[in-house]
Amino acid sequence: MKTTIKREDILGPLQQVIGAVERRQTLPILGNVLFKSTGGDITLTATDLEIEMVSRVNSGKSDEFQTTIPARKLLDICKALPESSPINFNIEDSRVSLTSARSRFSLASLSARDFPGLDEIEELQSFSIPQNSFKELFDKTSFAMAQQDVRYYLNGILMEISSDKIKLVATDGHRLALSETSLDTGMDEEKQIIIPRKAVLELSRLLDSGDSPARCVLSQNHFRVETDSLVFTTKLIDGKFPDYQRVIPVDGNKTLEVDREVLKNSMSRIAILSNEKYRGIRLTLTSGNLSIQANNPDQEEAEEELQVDYSEGDVEIGFNVTYLIDVLTVLDSAKVQVKLKDSNSSAIISDSKDDSSLYVVMPMRL
Repeated sequence: MKTTIKREDILGPLQQVIGAVERRQTLPILGNVLFKSTGGDITLTATDLEIEMVSRVNSGKSDEFQTTIPARKLLDICKALPESSPINFNIEDSRVSLTSARSRFSLASLSARDFPGLDEIEELQSFSIPQNSFKELFDKTSFAMAQQDVRYYLNGILMEISSDKIKLVATDGHRLALSETSLDTGMDEEKQIIIPRKAVLELSRLLDSGDSPARCVLSQNHFRVETDSLVFTTKLIDGKFPDYQRVIPVDGNKTLEVDREVLKNSMSRIAILSNEKYRGIRLTLTSGNLSIQANNPDQEEAEEELQVDYSEGDVEIGFNVTYLIDVLTVLDSAKVQVKLKDSNSSAIISDSKDDSSLYVVMPMRL
């Protein structure tokens, strides 16, 4: 069985699905991509048994076939071939031959019959959202997800869907990120799902910055996103996400407003001399002034003062500087607003003119 595909036509779909291919897999076939033609319509499928990606390849008329090919080797070959070069595929029982111009490659293949797929999902509810809006929600919250936490439900993002809004929440127990957007979902009752960390990172990579729609499908145990070029399916985390509303302070009575870029650059400089392990810095607020200080076990110190819009009582509080810089990086406003109560209470950071995203950072003892 033979088919010919232009390098550019297969390279994009391969790069889309490669994120589902584990470098270290227990099953050898999980390192392969399922290459399938049903008469002119060629699809590439990759899975790690938790997520599955299916991408469509533009091609002319093709024989019907299915096989599996080592995914990363195929991607590396396609990257290395000259632009605009057609690639001829010759599929045999246990080999796949690729020829292009004067290059020839022979790859070992495994039977498509052994390629595992995720269970068929039963659609319970669905909605559509512009890809750029969906991507922005992930980008503004994903940095606060936990990594390999024993509280497995924190190793992902909570998605809360109501009739007129989608909200994403992530926390690792030390900080919390929340972002929401208005959307007519058509859903009668509120629904909460927890999307695993790997799926979140892949969706953030795959969604484009245009406003073309992504169709989202919810089932009992899966979440699927369908775009023009990709079908992405992930298992959901089975667990109960903590009540995030209880983490958001409501009694912050001291409000600071400051230029976001100035504050971020200042903290980046001061962080150089912070403790490499704990990354603590001290913020001292007085009327119209913010002092940022850091020191480390080598008795080195750094201090910088900023003019800020602040007129309430004096406060001295410590934070992990990395957490603050992460927030200032994902916000894109000219100014940020910080709400505090005292040196033992969490701070709320947000855009000074837009409350669709907010960030809670716990203080640390110095």
